[in-house]
Amino acid sequence: MGSRELLGRLLSPLAVVVRDKVALAGVVITTSAAFTLIGFWAVELLSGHPTHPYAGIVLFMILPGIFVGGLLLIPAGLLLRRWRERRGAPVAPLGLDKELLKNAAMLVGALTAVNVVLLGVATYKGVEYMDSTTFCGLACHQVMSPEYTAYINSPHSRVACTQCHIGPGASWFVKSKLSGARQVVAVTLGTFSRPIPSPVHELRPARETCEQCHWPQKFHGDRLQVRTKFADDESNTASHSILLMRIGGSQAGGQVGIHGRHFDAKSRVRYQTTDDRRQVIPRVIYVGDDGQEVEYAIDGAPPATAGEWREMDCVDCHNRPTHAFDMPESGLNRAMQAGRIPADLPFVKREAAAAIQADYPDRDVAAREIVARITSFYEKNYPEVAKARAADVRKAAEAARDVWLRNVFPDMKLVWGSHPNNIGHEDFPGCFRCHDELHKAKDGRTISQDCTTCHGVLAMEEPDPPMLADLGLK
Repeated sequence: MGSRELLGRLLSPLAVVVRDKVALAGVVITTSAAFTLIGFWAVELLSGHPTHPYAGIVLFMILPGIFVGGLLLIPAGLLLRRWRERRGAPVAPLGLDKELLKNAAMLVGALTAVNVVLLGVATYKGVEYMDSTTFCGLACHQVMSPEYTAYINSPHSRVACTQCHIGPGASWFVKSKLSGARQVVAVTLGTFSRPIPSPVHELRPARETCEQCHWPQKFHGDRLQVRTKFADDESNTASHSILLMRIGGSQAGGQVGIHGRHFDAKSRVRYQTTDDRRQVIPRVIYVGDDGQEVEYAIDGAPPATAGEWREMDCVDCHNRPTHAFDMPESGLNRAMQAGRIPADLPFVKREAAAAIQADYPDRDVAAREIVARITSFYEKNYPEVAKARAADVRKAAEAARDVWLRNVFPDMKLVWGSHPNNIGHEDFPGCFRCHDELHKAKDGRTISQDCTTCHGVLAMEEPDPPMLADLGLK
C-alpha cells in the first residue's frame, strides 16, 4: 500500500464529519483556534517580548476555550445526527462501515495525542499568564491602576504579585482563582469598591509569604535613617532628622529591638480590632520573655468578644509594603532630596505643594494644570528665573505632576490619605494605635510611647547636624 493510499484511508473519516454541519463547524473552529494559538506562541517565543495584557486574555484564556468548544462540537454533531436518525428524521446516511470505523479510531487517536499536547501547553500558558504581573496589574486597567502604579515604584517591583498574594502550593492558588472569579464579575458589572479596600482580609499569613524572604528572628543590629524635610520659605530651608532605628531581634547585652519584641519563634502579640481597616485597637495581649500573658486595654474597651482578634504578623505594621501611597509632604520631600525637584528654586516646595493639593476632575486635567500652575508662578513672580532656568522650572513642575499621578486616582476615588500606612506615626496613627500610653494592664503598666523604645534620636529637624559630616553624608 502506497503512502498516498494510506493517507487517504486515514483521512477518510473526515469525509463523514464533513457531511454533518455541526461536526464540520467544530472541525473548522478547532483547526482555526489551533493554528492561531500555535502562530501567536511562535511569535511570542521569537520576539521575546511579553504579551500585551489584553492580547493575553484572548490568547491564553479565550482561544483555548474556543479550541475545546470546537472539539466538543465534533462528537456532539455526530451524536445529534444519530439521535435524529433514531427519531426517524430524514438525514443523509453517513456510510459507516467496519473499515471506516477502524480508520476513524486511528485518526481520533492521533488527533487526541496532538490535542493533549496543545491543551497541555495552553493550560500551562494560561496559568502562567494569570500568575503574571502583567495580568494582575494591567488587565483590569481602571481597577488596578493605583495598586500597579504603587507597585512599580516600590522596592518589590521585581517580585511577582503571586509570590506575596498567593505563595507556593495548590490550595492557595485555587482559593485565589475562586476569589478572582468573583472579582471578574464585580469588574464586569462595575460593582467593585472604589478605592480597593485595605487590608485584604483573605490574605495568606505573612509567615508563609513575606517570611520566605524576610526573617524577623534573624534581624540584627540597628539601622540608621536620615530624613530630610524642606520648609515652605523662599529658600526651601532643609532640616534633617537622624534616627537609629532599633529594628533587630535579640542582641548582645539583652537588648531587644522592634522585631524581637513583636515577633518570636512563638506568638508574641494578639490584638482586638473593631474596624475593618484595623486602625482601632482597644485590646492587646502580649507574651513576655517569661512566657506570661499580659492584657492591655483602653478605658471603655468593648467586650473581648467584639470585633476581630488577630495574631500579629508582618502586615499589621507593614500594611502597605508594596502598594504604598505618599502624602503630599513626604512625596515632595523625597523628590527634592533625590534632586528631581531642584531645591534652589525659590518657593518651589510651597508652590508644588499647593499645586498637587488642588482639586482636579481627572488625571489628564491634573497633568496639564499642575505643570501650568508652577511654570506660570515663575513667569509671573520670578521672570528672570523663568527665563534663565526654564529647564529646571519645567523639571520641577513635571516632578510635582508625577508625585500627584503616583498617588491620586479620581476615577477610583483614591485621594491623599485614602490608605493609612501603619509604619511610623507621622502621617497616620501607625505605631500609636497601641503605643499611646492609654492601653493599660491591671497592674498599671502601659504600652509605652517613649521615643527611645523604638529609636535613638541623634538629630531632630536640625538645619545642619554635625553628624552628617561625620557619616560622610555631607
